[in-house]
Amino acid sequence: MTFTFRPVDPPKDAGLLHSWVTHPKAAFWMMRDATVRDVERVYAEIAADEHHHALLGLREGEPVFLMEKYDPAHRELVGLYEPRPGDVGMHFLTPPTDRPVHGFTRAVITAVMAHLFEDEQVRRVVVEPDVRNTAVHALNAAVGFVPEREIRKPEKTALLSFCTRERFAAATGVAA
Repeated sequence: MTFTFRPVDPPKDAGLLHSWVTHPKAAFWMMRDATVRDVERVYAEIAADEHHHALLGLREGEPVFLMEKYDPAHRELVGLYEPRPGDVGMHFLTPPTDRPVHGFTRAVITAVMAHLFEDEQVRRVVVEPDVRNTAVHALNAAVGFVPEREIRKPEKTALLSFCTRERFAAATGVAA
């Protein structure tokens, strides 16, 4: 599967993103009760933030997933671990569908990781999924993430995990 990326346009994309982040499948995004206006506001704040970026993943020009990348020295993980030069944080969300495609989510996380590693400054990807999100832990492991430890964030207990370029390439066969 081939994907392209474009920045989220908060006014244009809020309705679509709302349908994704409020769905029960997206419970770990903690936006179940958000309104369309709330979603637009959150993504407008991200768009204005030099340390946090939201992108839509497109397949044949249609939005099919969301990814966020952030600088963990300034967002999400401040004070929870010692960031290294070249660290980038990541979140991704595949929306609910009535017609699941086998291997789609793994293709998405592989594309997200390849996209992040296109930046030569990125040495390591950092994630902090909820410890209860076993599905994403399995996906993370499949692309080379290694858990380090549990951390306590205000909204959750998270599994701090890292993936280097080398681990990603070894796990997926995709040059990073």
